[in-house]
Amino acid sequence: METLETLLLDVWREACRHIRIEESTVAIAAMLCARTPVGKVLVRRLDPSRFCLETVAIGSCVAETALIDARSECTAEQFQQLLAWCNAGEMLLASRGGGSVEGVERHLIPTGLKGDILAGRLCDGSGPSGVLVLEAGLPGRFAPADRPMLAALLEPFSVALENDRRIREMASLREAAEADRTSLLSRLGRQALGDTIVGEDSGLRAVMQRVELVSRSDVPVLIFGETGTGKELVARAIHSRSSRHSGPFMRVNCGAIPAELIDSQLFGHEKGSFTGASDAHHGWFERADRGTLFLDEIGELPLAAQVRLLRVLQDGMFERVGGQQPITVDVRIVAATHRDLSGMVRDGKFREDLWYRLAVFPVDLPPLRERPQDIAAMARHFAQRAAVRFGLTPQMPGPECIEMLLAYPWPGNVRELASVMDRAAILGDGHCLEVAKALGVQTSPVVFSAEVPRLPEAGPAPIVSLDDAIRAHIDKALQAAKGRIEGPQGAAQLLKVNPHTLRARMRKLGLDWSKYRAG
Repeated sequence: METLETLLLDVWREACRHIRIEESTVAIAAMLCARTPVGKVLVRRLDPSRFCLETVAIGSCVAETALIDARSECTAEQFQQLLAWCNAGEMLLASRGGGSVEGVERHLIPTGLKGDILAGRLCDGSGPSGVLVLEAGLPGRFAPADRPMLAALLEPFSVALENDRRIREMASLREAAEADRTSLLSRLGRQALGDTIVGEDSGLRAVMQRVELVSRSDVPVLIFGETGTGKELVARAIHSRSSRHSGPFMRVNCGAIPAELIDSQLFGHEKGSFTGASDAHHGWFERADRGTLFLDEIGELPLAAQVRLLRVLQDGMFERVGGQQPITVDVRIVAATHRDLSGMVRDGKFREDLWYRLAVFPVDLPPLRERPQDIAAMARHFAQRAAVRFGLTPQMPGPECIEMLLAYPWPGNVRELASVMDRAAILGDGHCLEVAKALGVQTSPVVFSAEVPRLPEAGPAPIVSLDDAIRAHIDKALQAAKGRIEGPQGAAQLLKVNPHTLRARMRKLGLDWSKYRAG
């Protein structure tokens, strides 16, 4: 018994030392061959999906293992008989000669083994997982007294087989995740994960300086900017630079959720709280706990939902729809809008108290037309992304292409530039970038009209500064709109700019809108 205990301790040591069961089996077999009648050790895995026993590891004191069958195929009925034998916990002691073998033994012991055979089941937490087979090589080497040795070996080999299964599953999941990552990067046109902010050292320098400042705290941030300027990218930059970077980042488009579902989506609901609520649902706030919740298009949020949002900002607590138990969360809010929230507050469309809560630290994101110095770098970035995304040979925009891009007003901002470069890459088919054709599809005849209005022949007009020209142009629009900035026939609509952008430009130029008001 002392010898068996010592042997078993050495077996456990080898079973735990190696990651792969092939390595464990070879090491343990060498030990058994030197100290017992065992000549070969086979570990066979049960595969219910294919009704077979598959040999996954062989250890032997001799080199000839090529004649051993790697797999024993069964019918569904035969496999059930094999499972029944395993569930009974029996151990098989047999002697293999030249004759045929029938019954369960035929499937337990692969072709190629000879002499005395010992076999027993291996188990994991859910039931039989495989079979351990020991071969002596010669008849008369095993006896019933050797069954305790086999029984003692079953547990360490069961553990080794289970560990091997888990490692293989992890490797398979890792390969699948890597394949998904590669596919996703290809669809996004990226070569690596991470958000690239083109222009953070030039046109967006002031914005990124504010991002660095506010990232150190947990105060709410309100990002202003026209559609397509990259508000989500800035929100992600705030999150990634904050102490919450390891937590979740959740984006909610408030304008895309039906009004009747907003409470359920933001705050969750209890089972049975309304028709169709078959299960409890965790809302965005719960899912963003210990992270950042990005509320895009916050101006589209109905007043009733604004009240509940204000309570969460004040107390960090809310209740699910149909629930009565307060839920506490730790969430940082970053909101964004292309609308003029201060004007909405005056018109009663946005709560003033929520406005003050959200606008603790505003960040103004300039439109692309106000940072032309970034257009060339962005064009190259999107051209490279398009090549990866569509599997094309990378082509970079030349000086003529950049000149055309700089001349375009970009009403759709960065998002439109990305679409134009995608289209230019597709039209060029990897040979060039068809920027002119891509812009021709995008632009209207007014923008690219060949007719240029002529000045009167009385003489050249005096050249004024750009700020003076813009000030005069805004002045005319405000006079025509009688001081109204937004809404139908407002100055912002006449100038085709965002009201918030117009107000910011007016402040910069020193224009007071009130003097234009009628009466």
